[in-house]
Amino acid sequence: MNGVTPTPTPTPLTAALRRVLPTLSPEPRRVAQQILDDPTAVAGLGLAALAERVGTSESTVVRLATSAGYRGYRDLRTQIALAAGAAGDLPSRLVTSDVSRDDDVEATVAKLAAEECAAIGDTAATLDRDALERAADMVVAARSVVVVGIAASGLVALDLAGKLARIGVLAQALVEGHAAMTAAVVLHPDDLLVVVSSSGSTVDVVEPLERARRAGIPTIAVTARPGSPVTAADVTLLSVSARESALRPAAMASRTGQMFVIDVLFTLVSQRTFDRARAAIDESWHALAPRHRRPTGTHTPPEES
Repeated sequence: MNGVTPTPTPTPLTAALRRVLPTLSPEPRRVAQQILDDPTAVAGLGLAALAERVGTSESTVVRLATSAGYRGYRDLRTQIALAAGAAGDLPSRLVTSDVSRDDDVEATVAKLAAEECAAIGDTAATLDRDALERAADMVVAARSVVVVGIAASGLVALDLAGKLARIGVLAQALVEGHAAMTAAVVLHPDDLLVVVSSSGSTVDVVEPLERARRAGIPTIAVTARPGSPVTAADVTLLSVSARESALRPAAMASRTGQMFVIDVLFTLVSQRTFDRARAAIDESWHALAPRHRRPTGTHTPPEES
């Protein structure tokens, strides 16, 4: 299959590197990409040997290690060895080269499926479980939830608000900067503001977040960039973006990881409000049933609709 090679399931190292990759300067990025491309080939290399292989300095390798959250190259090397071991296992997914203009349908489907799976797997491997628990508890406790996202992240915001509304949570999505700031001004401390931004630095998301925090409003951020301005929220949920390409820029590549985070958060909220959530879903299904076309005399229960 065109441009498709096997690779193992995500490891903490590969997830961490993919997460910080968009934030790195060119030299550390080359080191990270070398490790991601072939951890087995670099697993046995010392600091100087890896720097020489990539054509960079030892300090650059160390800088990558700290950027990825490790104390130094020794810790990074241990994780490379674990990733190399995983690379020797029977692969459960595919990592692909970029989709090109000349790829046939089979190659395009395989490449995109692999990248989507990688983004979800990497996000799942590194999602902070304690942060997820806290975020779910905040949603359950909130009087109302406002979800803010701009452009591509706005689609994620709409999805979360729609899901929450379906289970009886008073929620709305705002996808325009002025509306987001207006909402932030009138929020009450019993409300909750959730912001979604892949870059974590979109002004129309950051400013409403800052305004809400100054007013004592509880806040949650969903972002792919650790250390970005939105991580000042009370709780931050970090996603991992799929690989960018000429045909799929960052805004599109980020959405898969974000949507996975949203699905996990929604599911945790549903578990905490199970009876209410189930009743709300049933009621909405029955209310909408007359609008569903089906053969006369048939009935499809909610769980099958």
